[in-house]
Amino acid sequence: MRETETLMNAPVNPKKLIKGALGDWEVVIGMEIHAQVTSRSKLFSGAPTAFGAEPNDNVSLVDAAMPGMLPVINRECVAQAVRTGLGLKAQINHRSVFDRKNYFYPDLPQGYQISQYKSPIVGEGEVLVDLPDGESIRVGIERLHLEQDAGKSLHDQSPTMSFVDLNRSGVALMEIVSKPDLRSSEEAKAYVTKLRTILRYLGTCDGDMEKGNLRADVNVSVRKVGDPFGTRCEIKNVNSIRFIGQAIEVEARRQIAIIEDGGTIDQETRLFDPTKGETRSMRSKEEAHDYRYFPDPDLLPLEFDQAFVDGLAAGLPELPDAKKARFIEAYGLSPYDATVLVAERASADYFEAVAKGRDGKIAANWVINELFGRLNKEGKGIEDSPVSAARLGAIVDLIGDGTISGKIAKDVFEIVWSEGGEPRQIVESRGLRQVTDTGAIEAAIDQIIAANPDKVEQAKAKPTLLGWFVGQTMKATGGKANPAAVNALLKAKLGIE
Repeated sequence: MRETETLMNAPVNPKKLIKGALGDWEVVIGMEIHAQVTSRSKLFSGAPTAFGAEPNDNVSLVDAAMPGMLPVINRECVAQAVRTGLGLKAQINHRSVFDRKNYFYPDLPQGYQISQYKSPIVGEGEVLVDLPDGESIRVGIERLHLEQDAGKSLHDQSPTMSFVDLNRSGVALMEIVSKPDLRSSEEAKAYVTKLRTILRYLGTCDGDMEKGNLRADVNVSVRKVGDPFGTRCEIKNVNSIRFIGQAIEVEARRQIAIIEDGGTIDQETRLFDPTKGETRSMRSKEEAHDYRYFPDPDLLPLEFDQAFVDGLAAGLPELPDAKKARFIEAYGLSPYDATVLVAERASADYFEAVAKGRDGKIAANWVINELFGRLNKEGKGIEDSPVSAARLGAIVDLIGDGTISGKIAKDVFEIVWSEGGEPRQIVESRGLRQVTDTGAIEAAIDQIIAANPDKVEQAKAKPTLLGWFVGQTMKATGGKANPAAVNALLKAKLGIE
């Protein structure tokens, strides 16, 4: 992580400081995100990348490092890295170099990892992150480089032996390194969430953390406000956004306790144990020279021209920030509602289908509150919604033309969700049409007024009791009375302004 004078002198939000026994501390966080590239084959071989195959099914002679086997770069993986760089508003390097990063693991057959060090494919960029409290921050991207993944050691198959599954060996990864711009666990979680959203919009990584397709190494240090950066520890392979937040909180407080007790922080790599709620030492932190980087002699420098980059840029989708700005401008949405809707590309597309030709704010309200609320309750994604965008749009239309009230609309939504069917047909066949006949509404109101003379007098003295009469009228009409007509008639009859 590069330390800069501007970051050291940046203004500090007191709410993000951690209270220690000897004063307030600032946590400094940088992230290294390992994102599996969406590609049918591996970075340097034609072996498939499909998840869930039997152990060692997806392994070529190159992946197994058989003698004489040479790597050949996968063009699509290169294109995916460039697309990601463009999505991060980053510098695209027309010339990059693959290096050998030397270290031993049983599941790394070559004894080294093909990665990029001094000359990565993507340089500096940035991510705009919206925080839950409405604040926005810009997180700098230091670099993005391509590298191959290792395999997986299996220690639970036998009491006396360990096994190695090389299905992941050679799978393409993008390592996205941030600058140390994050100052709280909430910022870190929001950053990973936003980065994941961008990758999914681009189609360059599916972001599935349960499958290990997106993993985070979290660099954490603490300092007194205004001091130089402290010694950092790297928390390795954190595989959920929730655990990222927990790991940062635990590690920051561990470091603060050591420093306040007169100790010093050792630079090391640690693991987070979510069950025990602690980090534990894994190994001393290696420096670049420990890996003995040198250019891979089997691979020429990777070179491409601006036309290649321009062709990829022309095919990029509208990204979350641009879509959010357009939703606010075109549909009159609040920044919060727009942020919620663009969090997933499928959700944004669904909303636009509902909002087309309709009131954007009403459409957003129904998508966010009714649809998303129900999907979250049942643990479904937008792609599993039983209510199509066309049918939700039809419900909005029925409200708009006065056929049903908002309350009846919720009943119709429930029917469509549970049983299916076209909303307008449901309204007609089940007699759910809103009562707009003022004569019928007036008759119901007259009966309620006649039966409750004491309430009438109270309402004249305390107009807020009008709500009680509205509720009784809606109950008497089975919830079908037009709310606007009910309010107008009641005010007239009770003499309330």
